Amino acid sequence: RSGAASKMSILGLKKKQPKTFKVKVITMDAEMEFSCEVKWKGKDLFDLVCRTVGLRETWFFGLRYTVKDTYAWLKTEKRVLDQEVPKDSPITFHFLAKFFPEKVEEELVQEITQHLFFLQVKKQILDEEIFCSPEASVLLASYAVQAKYGDYEPNFHKPGFLAQDELLPKRVLMQYQMTADMWEEKITAWYAEHRGIARDEAEMDYLKIAQDLDMYGVSYFAITQNKRDTDLLLGVDAQGLHIYSPNSKLNPNKSFPWSGIRNISYSEKEFTIKPLDKKKDVFKFYSSQLRVNKLILQLCIGNHDLFMRRRKVDSIEVQQMKSQAKEEKARKKVERQILAREKQMREEAERAKEEMERRLFQLQDEARLANEALLRSEETADLLAEKAQIAEEEAKLLAHKAAEAEQERQRIEATALKTKEEKRLMEQKMREAEQLAVKLVEQSERRSKEADHLKQDLTEAKDAERRAKQKLLEITKTSYPRLSKPHPPSLGSGSMRIDFKDSDMKRLSMEIERERLEYVEKSKHLQDQLKELKSEIESLKLEEQQQQAGVYSLRNEARGYPPEPPYMPHSNVRTTYMPHSKVRTTLHAP
Repeated sequence: RSGAASKMSILGLKKKQPKTFKVKVITMDAEMEFSCEVKWKGKDLFDLVCRTVGLRETWFFGLRYTVKDTYAWLKTEKRVLDQEVPKDSPITFHFLAKFFPEKVEEELVQEITQHLFFLQVKKQILDEEIFCSPEASVLLASYAVQAKYGDYEPNFHKPGFLAQDELLPKRVLMQYQMTADMWEEKITAWYAEHRGIARDEAEMDYLKIAQDLDMYGVSYFAITQNKRDTDLLLGVDAQGLHIYSPNSKLNPNKSFPWSGIRNISYSEKEFTIKPLDKKKDVFKFYSSQLRVNKLILQLCIGNHDLFMRRRKVDSIEVQQMKSQAKEEKARKKVERQILAREKQMREEAERAKEEMERRLFQLQDEARLANEALLRSEETADLLAEKAQIAEEEAKLLAHKAAEAEQERQRIEATALKTKEEKRLMEQKMREAEQLAVKLVEQSERRSKEADHLKQDLTEAKDAERRAKQKLLEITKTSYPRLSKPHPPSLGSGSMRIDFKDSDMKRLSMEIERERLEYVEKSKHLQDQLKELKSEIESLKLEEQQQQAGVYSLRNEARGYPPEPPYMPHSNVRTTYMPHSKVRTTLHAP
C-alpha cells in the first residue's frame, strides 16, 4: 500500500508541474528562442516578442508560420498550441509586417519599426515579390548601402567593397549585360550623393521610394469569379481590394477602396463585396481553399480597421509615441549635428594629423637626408680639414720658405747692394789703379826719358871727360914730355871739376838705378794688386750671379715653377801687362 501511495503521489507531482514548449522566432535581423507555457495564447507569445524587440507599434506585425502549402498568421485570441502550428520543437515563427502603412513617413513612428519594414521590403524586392525597375533598384540599393556603411569614403570604400552584398534583383542583373564592377560603379555614384544622411533617414528614404511601387504591401491570392473558373488574382493592401489578371500584378482590372466598400461577406468558398454605392453591382469571387479564405478575410478585416483608424484622431498612446519619437528625432538630429561637427573636426584633425604626419615624414626624410649630408659633410670636412691642415702646413712651410727666401732675397739684395757698392768701389779703385798705372806709365816713360837723357848726358859727359882727359894727356905729353907726373897748380881747379863730375855721375847713376829698381818693384806690386783686383771682381760677379740664380729659383719654388739652371757668365775681367811698363785693363761685358 505504501508503494502504491508513493507512486500515486509522484504521478500527482508530475501532473502539477507546468508544461512548456520551445518556440523559435525569426525576425528580419535576428533569431530568438523562448520557452512558452502550454496555456499561452498567441497574444502572450506576440507580446513577449514585441517586448524583446522593443517594438510598440505592434498593430503592423504578426507571427507567421507555414502550414502545408501556404502560410497563416498566429491568432492572438487563441492558445498557441490550439492552432494549426507545426508540431516541431521548437516551433518556428516569423515575425513580419502583416499590414503596411499608406504613408510610411507619417505612420511609422519608432525607429525599430522603420528598420523592420526596411529589411522586409528590401528582401521582398530582392526576392522579386515586389517588382522594381532597374533604375529604381539602383537608387534603392544606394540608400541600402548608405544605411549599412554610412557616408562614402573613397579612401576606405575601395572598388569591390560591395562584392559580398546582395543589392539588386536577379532579374535586373540578368536584364543587362553588365559586370558586377559596372553595377557597383553605378550604385557607388548614387551612394556618394547621400553623404550626411543617417541610417534611419536612409531607411526612411528607401521606404518612401518603395511605397510608390505597384506591388508594395499587396498580398496576392488566386481566385475565380464564377463557376466557369475564370482565373483572377485578388490583391489586398492598405488602400483596398484589387482584381488583377493572372499575368499582371501591376495594373488592377478593378479596385475597391476601403472607403467605397460597405460590407464584405464570406460564406465557405464565396466572397461578396458590397459597394457603398448601391447603384454599383455586388462583386463576388470564389476561393477553393478554406485556409486561404480565412486568411483573406483576416487581412481584409485588419487592413480595413487600420484604414479607419488612420482617419480618426490618434490615441493617447500613439500621440505619446509620436511626441516621444519627435523629441527623439530632434535629440538625434542635435546629436547628429554635434556628431557631424565632431566628425568634421575629427576629419579636419585627421587631415591635420595626416598633414603633420606627412610633414613629419617629410621632415624625417629631410632630416635623414640632412644627417646623411651632414655625415658626408663631416667626412668631407674631415678630409678638407686634413687637406687644410696639410695645406696649412704646406702654407707654413711655403711661408717659412718664403720668409727664408725673403730673408735670403733681402740678404742677397743687401749683398748685391754691398757687392754693387764693392763693385763700384772696386771699379773706382780699378779706374784709380788704371789712372795710377797710366800715371806710372807716363812717369815711367818720363823717367825713362829722363834716364835716357841722363844716360845721354852721362855718356856725353864721359865722352867729354874722356876727350878732356885725352886732350889733357896730349897737352901734358906735349909740354912736359920727360917729366913724371907732377901736380901743377894751374890744373888744380880743372881736376877738381872733373872729379866733381865723376862723383856726380856716379851719384846720378845710382839714383837712376835706385829709381829704376823702385819702379820695377812698384810695377810688380801694381801687377799683383791688379791680379788681386781681377780675381776679386770675378769672384764678386760669380757670387752675384749665383745669388741672382738663387733668388730666381726661390721665387719659382714659391710659385710652383721648376728651377732653372744657373746662368753661366761669358764675361770675365782680363788684365794684361803690356810691355814698356804699360798696364791695360779690359772689361768684357756679357
